[in-house]
Amino acid sequence: MRSFEKLSSLKDYIPLKRTESGGKNIGLLVDGPNMLRKEFSLNLDLVRDIISEYGNMRIGKVLLNQYASDKLIEAIVNQGFTPIVVAGDTDVYMAVEAMELIYNPNIDIIALMTRDADFLPIINKAKENGKETIVIGAEPGFSAALQNSADSAIVLTPESHKNHI
Repeated sequence: MRSFEKLSSLKDYIPLKRTESGGKNIGLLVDGPNMLRKEFSLNLDLVRDIISEYGNMRIGKVLLNQYASDKLIEAIVNQGFTPIVVAGDTDVYMAVEAMELIYNPNIDIIALMTRDADFLPIINKAKENGKETIVIGAEPGFSAALQNSADSAIVLTPESHKNHI
């Protein structure tokens, strides 16, 4: 009984991290070649802040093609994301990663950062399996079908980036 008393008193000393988002776990996949372009000048810290309004990002992966620079890969790691370098087209690999998130019981929300309508079946499959969905994109070329199919659509603009800094 004495050890139980010690154990229960630990809560007084260990800070518990509580979130206002209801504790939903998010898996985020970033379509690197499509979104991490100079013309968008997007910052993954901004994306992390936006996602935190919906829940806790538990998985954050950035898919890149073989042409990604070492500097870009290092920046992604420094921002707390996992870079995945793929030989060839990243879309198929991103779809496989998304399916893993859909069937992961620890993930409540599937977030895709892309403009590509090719990922519409992923959004639909996630919703069929009871997952909330978020798409994050930028104009021009952010698929209207993708935005309308997801539970939440976030359009990043150069202005939102400047307001964040």
